[in-house]
Amino acid sequence: MTMLERVTTRPGGRRPGATRTRVDILAAAQQSFAEHGYVLTTIRGVARAAGVDPALVLQFFGSKDGLFDAALRDDPPVRSLVSLAGEGDPSDLGARLAARYLELWEDPHTGPRMLAVIRAAAAAPSASAMVTAFMTDAVMLPLARAIGADQAELRATLTGAYLFGVATARYVLRVEPLAVLDRQAAVAYVAPVVQHHLTGDLTPP
Repeated sequence: MTMLERVTTRPGGRRPGATRTRVDILAAAQQSFAEHGYVLTTIRGVARAAGVDPALVLQFFGSKDGLFDAALRDDPPVRSLVSLAGEGDPSDLGARLAARYLELWEDPHTGPRMLAVIRAAAAAPSASAMVTAFMTDAVMLPLARAIGADQAELRATLTGAYLFGVATARYVLRVEPLAVLDRQAAVAYVAPVVQHHLTGDLTPP
């Protein structure tokens, strides 16, 4: 898992615990969530890895849920998806979004980070809820609003939930035949559903 670079130590000796940075704690948390999952990661363990007192972790993040949410939102690869709204016509946004999303999953740099997040959240309902909420609030909702979509919140929720499910089935659970399709074929199947969620008629049948 890609981690943030640790800040350099100030000259003049070791920094007191209260002055250790939030960045150090986040880096330790990201590594722990990636290696041990949400359930086995503890505030005390993260604090030990970051070289700070557990109370300082709680001071910054409030709880383990708060720490996981902050680690999730710290420069995530999927945030780049928002820029797709301004790179073409809304009529083919589904294809571009599906292609870029699956590309991120299969990229050797971003894919392991995304897989680590999903695996970390798999055994904890609260963590899983944070992942899906992040996909909606920080990625899909800005995207839907950028193209002027009606019912933007509903469209963002549908799109985020669908893409999250596709990624889980293809990359985490390895459900066949979805898992063994080449990326181009997978995009061809996924894109029309994404396009409908973003711009299609949502009137109930």
